[in-house]
Amino acid sequence: MNKVNFVSTALKGMAMGMAEVIPGVSGGTIAFITGIYERLLASISSFGSNLVGTFKSGGLKAVWEAIDGNFLLALLCGMFVGIVSGVFGITWLLDNYPPVVWGFFFALIIASSIYMIRMVESWNILSGVLLVIGIAVAYGITVLAPSAGNEALWFVFLSGCIAISALILPGISGSFILLLLGMYTIVIPAVKDMLKTFSTDSLLIVAVFGLGCITGVMVFSRLLTFVFKNFKDHTIAILTGFMIGSLNKIWPWRVCVDEAVVNGKIKCLKEQNIMASAYESEPYVVGVVLAMILGVVLVWFLAKTDKSKTQ
Repeated sequence: MNKVNFVSTALKGMAMGMAEVIPGVSGGTIAFITGIYERLLASISSFGSNLVGTFKSGGLKAVWEAIDGNFLLALLCGMFVGIVSGVFGITWLLDNYPPVVWGFFFALIIASSIYMIRMVESWNILSGVLLVIGIAVAYGITVLAPSAGNEALWFVFLSGCIAISALILPGISGSFILLLLGMYTIVIPAVKDMLKTFSTDSLLIVAVFGLGCITGVMVFSRLLTFVFKNFKDHTIAILTGFMIGSLNKIWPWRVCVDEAVVNGKIKCLKEQNIMASAYESEPYVVGVVLAMILGVVLVWFLAKTDKSKTQ
């Protein structure tokens, strides 16, 4: 991998990392529209006991090539920067200009869904049914009420397994799954605290959560790789449904209709979508429209770039 490709992959990883910090937006969506989704699944799935034989026959170089090491390194470096930037930057934007941020991702996902639908080579009844199922499942997830958090290490580990599985599914946000599990207000502050003060308690939570993520991604990536290889059109159909169904969660203008105190903080448990005219704060309509246009243009540009590489 040359320097240009390394930087390009790192930027895609950065976008994935930033997306995963936002409840309602999936890093898997970014991976899909940037054309690295299947390569990412293949790279993750390559980890396993077979690497022992690869090491014996070809050494570290062979192992590095087998796992597509340069690609993974670039992606992980980018994701780390994206997550750190998201924790401190994107969260600030969400606090100050939420409709603009949501407008960007709302348009991004609509445009991405259209792009994915066009990727299905042959539509049939089963593909249509899977599309509807995907929409229903994702929509159902968006209307669930978050539960209370649990700092028990076994639950932190389980949350990591579940959240990382959502990360690699377009349309289902790992951060939103954490929110539903009540772990968003535990994990994100732990990451912030670890980066600022290197707290032992926070480090333990982040480490256990990380182990859960590693376990979950190893198992789930193999399943996705299998269905992609054997049922590609059907897989794209249901993943597209996941993305469309998630739109309910990222409508730009929403109002909280149910909240509670969780871990000493007021957290919204249920939101209701409204029109801009009924929005309590500044709706930033012009900003939202511009952000939506930017989201559509970005997907068009990424799709065009991806096609040019395959020609």
